[in-house]
Formats: sequence, structure tokens, C-alpha cells
Amino acid sequence: MESEKTDQAVLIGSWYASYTNRVEVALKIKGIPYEYIEEDTTNKSELLLRHNPVHKQVPVLVHNGRLVAESLVILKYIDEQWSRGPRLLPEDPYHRAKVRFWANFYNEKIKAGGYSIIKSRGKDRDKAIDDYMELLKVFVEGIQRDFPSKSLFHEGESLGHLGIVVGANAGNYEAFNEAFGLEVGPHNSPAFFSWVDALKDHPVMKETLPPPHKLVAKLKKSLPVS
Repeated sequence: MESEKTDQAVLIGSWYASYTNRVEVALKIKGIPYEYIEEDTTNKSELLLRHNPVHKQVPVLVHNGRLVAESLVILKYIDEQWSRGPRLLPEDPYHRAKVRFWANFYNEKIKAGGYSIIKSRGKDRDKAIDDYMELLKVFVEGIQRDFPSKSLFHEGESLGHLGIVVGANAGNYEAFNEAFGLEVGPHNSPAFFSWVDALKDHPVMKETLPPPHKLVAKLKKSLPVS
């Protein structure tokens, strides 16, 4: 492993993207200094296209000239590359597998369900919300079953892999409600949103999540409500 003195970490991202926010939180939790380069995803730069020619998306972590793309891949890389600071994933292989399973479930199912809600209208939106709540139910029951003595905080007050994945996205639920005229929150899934409210109150998450008013304006501009 390279000397910390020679480590150069650069994060290419967008301030409003939860995928970028995940990586920022992980770097801060680990205490890793990094340079941040803001990317305009509506006018992708040559830098981004050169560093992520496959997906052409943020975030991209450049570590000592080596490129790592995709937020979940980057989180795993950070945890393995930098042993200092709190671990993001459990040491035990079985528990680590469980955490990654539910992080992938959230990433692939719940995030997609959220996008279905904001892109739909009328009865289609009602159905999308019902489907989303079913996904949250599966998630909550799975977490309670697989981690009966833990919350989405991995160790004490330190955020872990799953908390980072969920908090960086769901921590913006109030901004999404305001931007798209929704009422999705604790009354729908008390257990899930109690976890989310605790996550977004964590100091590192709080300083990393985008300002709500700024995010609302961005969301309205990106996906205008009709």
C-alpha cells in the first residue's frame, strides 16, 4: 500500500447527486483528504468522458492516477485501500455479504422505485407509491431479521456502508416531497424513516447532503412538475 504522503485522491462528481454524496461521506468518515471537481452532467466534460468512458457518469474516484467508477464499487475500494479510520463494512465475511446484499437491494430496487414515483402521474403515481412502500417493507423486515441488534449505523456513531448508501439518497426525501408534490415519509414507513432521520442527523451526513432549498430548485428544473 502506498505511503499516505503520496496519496492523491480526486473525486469527480455533482453536488446534487446522491451517488457522489455517498463517496464524499465515505472519504470524510475515513479521514481521507481529497480534491473535488464539480461536473456539469448536462454538458459532460472531456475530463469525465476520458475518466469514465463506459458509463460516462459521476462519480469517478481518481487515486494516484488510477480510476474507479460506480459509487458502490468506490465505497468498497475506499474501505479496502485505506485501512485507517472506521471500517465501512463488517470484518466478518457473512455479515459483510449481508450488508452488501441490502445495499444492492436499496440501490437497484428502492432508488428505482423512487424515480418511478416522481416520473408518474395520477393513478400511475398511486400505484408507484404502493409499489415503493412494498419495497420499503421488504427492506425493513430484512434489516430487522438480518441485523436484529444493529441499526443502519455500523459501529457506534460511525456510519457504515449501508448507512451511507441509504442516507445519501433517502436523506433528501423532504426535498423530493416539496419538489414533486409528494407526501412520502414517516407516516408511510415509521421504521424506515426513523432510520433515515437518524442518518441525516449524523454530522458528516449533515454537512454533505445538499442544502434542501438548493436541491428543490435543481429537481424542479431537472424534472419539472406538469
